[in-house]
Amino acid sequence: MPTESAIGADQSGPAKRLTVLSGPSGVGKSTVVREIRERHPEVWLSVSVTTRPPRPRETDGVEYHFVTDAEFDRMIAEGGLLEWAEFAGNRYGTPRAPVEERLRAGVPVLLEIDLQGARQVRENMPGAFHVFLAPPSWEELVRRLTGRGTESAEVVQRRLDTARVELAAEKEFDRTLTNTSVEDVRDELLALILAPQM
Repeated sequence: MPTESAIGADQSGPAKRLTVLSGPSGVGKSTVVREIRERHPEVWLSVSVTTRPPRPRETDGVEYHFVTDAEFDRMIAEGGLLEWAEFAGNRYGTPRAPVEERLRAGVPVLLEIDLQGARQVRENMPGAFHVFLAPPSWEELVRRLTGRGTESAEVVQRRLDTARVELAAEKEFDRTLTNTSVEDVRDELLALILAPQM
């Protein structure tokens, strides 16, 4: 398996790094990523694998790559995942090969994952650049998480407890962006993704 430094060394074009975006639930990661993808399709967004069944209107290879438990086990055993985690009885992970292929080709790669996954990526690909998306305030994050109205009080409380842990990990990241404006954060994140590498 090629290392991150080997990936950079093999490229004929400008070196690209993997950019990892993380932050607490409800902070707006998916919205920012969607904005970047709509306006800058040259930024490749890694598609996760999952063992959960597809939901209505989900397409394999678009929202997720849907795999069996056996396939997921094989990917773990063969070192085929940059990171993986279990949530609500299903497993989710980031396939390593597509990320490495894009980086070798000089394509900017963006990965949107949770704190646990970001920590695994830091171990498995030390050259990645980690960006933490923070809310304007704790009160605003609480408002966003409780304002959805689609989840039980128990689920919301669990999300808030997780968010406290995730916010405390901000110092582990290379850069923090505060989501006061989706457009501003989109532009700041894009500048980091496309910044020329030394």
